[in-house]
Amino acid sequence: MNQKIRIGLVGYGNIGRGVELAINQFPDMEGIAVFTRRNPAEVNSVLPAIKIDDILNYKNDIDVLILCGGSATDLPQQGPELAKHFSTIDSYDNHAKIPAYFEDMDNSAKEGQNVSIISVGWDPGLFSINRALFEAVLPVGQTYTFWGKGLSQGHSDAIRRITGVKKGVQYTVPLDQALEKVRKGLNPSLSTREKHIRICYVVSDEGADQSKIEQTIKTMPNYFEPYETVVHFIDEEQFEKDHQQMPHGGFVIRTGESGAGSKQKAEFQLDLESNPEFTSSVLVAYVRAAVKFKKEGKTGAFSVLDVPMSYLSDKSPEQLRKELL
Repeated sequence: MNQKIRIGLVGYGNIGRGVELAINQFPDMEGIAVFTRRNPAEVNSVLPAIKIDDILNYKNDIDVLILCGGSATDLPQQGPELAKHFSTIDSYDNHAKIPAYFEDMDNSAKEGQNVSIISVGWDPGLFSINRALFEAVLPVGQTYTFWGKGLSQGHSDAIRRITGVKKGVQYTVPLDQALEKVRKGLNPSLSTREKHIRICYVVSDEGADQSKIEQTIKTMPNYFEPYETVVHFIDEEQFEKDHQQMPHGGFVIRTGESGAGSKQKAEFQLDLESNPEFTSSVLVAYVRAAVKFKKEGKTGAFSVLDVPMSYLSDKSPEQLRKELL
């Protein structure tokens, strides 16, 4: 039996806990440790919790690090630094800044002779693959992406980073009238604001300036500024009662015409009971690709668009052709 792929986790929030659970469903992998900025004694993980300052002591014990931090502040700092020493997988999701983040990770990973697969998840991630696929096979048309209704981890994390915010979540809700026009093949021109509304629920610190918090949220570039955003301030009891689940999902839809003018529509949908658990499973699957790239002598950063689908599977090419082709 081949040796299992050894995985380290950086961070132990929603994604970190999800990754720890997901590894148990992948028979070719094993978790080695959780690396944390917190006091390891206070981290309630199944895997050993290690202070992140000691992570370089584990270079020979880990094949791939899964970076489980947020995109707002964690990954831009941690990613390039860790890619110098480890192959990595992350779920960086600030779409507008992905090209710059990719360049930083590419430089660091090449410096360390490592592989870094960035922006892994379902959007960016699986949705990105479907956007590229649908556009390639239906060149005359238009692609639409709708998210939700669901809790966005990246946007919720961005809210929680704001001074004066104790707890916060953000739900992305697609606008029904926009979705209906797209599904009818009307090919509407829709601005970002016309496709979704973002609804935020915030518990503020005692004495915090709620009007300032609301303004900071609504004007946050890339995350909230382009959207219609509603902010509700609630107490902690209501937050704990109503906002602990993390459902999400969405659609990628391309409508257009084929050669003789026939109307065509392609649609990919996700309906997720747990956003972090599903995202974590995608992250773990891409570990296999990082290992295969490394064995081939590749170095640098890659996106999901650069990874052959077969590299996500633990089955041989012969098995895949027989069972799935």
